[in-house]
Amino acid sequence: MLKLHFAPNSRAGRIVWLLEELGLPYEINKMDFHPKALKSDEHRSRHPLGRVPVLDDGDTRLFESGAIVEYILERHKNGGLKPEPSAPEFPDYLQWFHYCEGMVMPPINIIVVNTILLPPERQDPNALGQAQRLLAKALSPIDSALSGRDYLIGSFSAADIMLGHACFMSNAIGCVSDDLVNLKAYIGKIANRSAFKVAINMK
Repeated sequence: MLKLHFAPNSRAGRIVWLLEELGLPYEINKMDFHPKALKSDEHRSRHPLGRVPVLDDGDTRLFESGAIVEYILERHKNGGLKPEPSAPEFPDYLQWFHYCEGMVMPPINIIVVNTILLPPERQDPNALGQAQRLLAKALSPIDSALSGRDYLIGSFSAADIMLGHACFMSNAIGCVSDDLVNLKAYIGKIANRSAFKVAINMK
């Protein structure tokens, strides 16, 4: 059985969401989102940087969320969440799948560090402001792409698991402006999916 090493409010939520969408059985090792758990020798033996998610599948171990999503789809169950390479929507699928970590998550990371993780005296308002501006720019093309669509490529796909989770988190930290009406509606659709509710409410 697949075993997921998980901490709340992290990218590990993406993997729970995917597993729930696909109806795959899995086991969870829940850890606190705290250095005492994540930086322990035990967890560093799973992930050299002491982060989550980490997926164990027998003797196979992966610790990068995008790689884990692709691995599950290919090795366990496509489930209709990835178009065939010959499908017309496949290029858009690839673009939005990777846009998440390439364009959206880097500024989110800086914002979270400078508003939540660091004590006030160590926070950098200049870095925070720059990251907020970069995130706003990164979210605008997503809003445009969602015009007339429920999901990124039309139907729900693993690209939504990756980028949709990041959009939800962007909204949670107050970085999705009300004028991004398509994106706001998209985040609402994601939040109402039963599999997403399991993932986001797992503590």
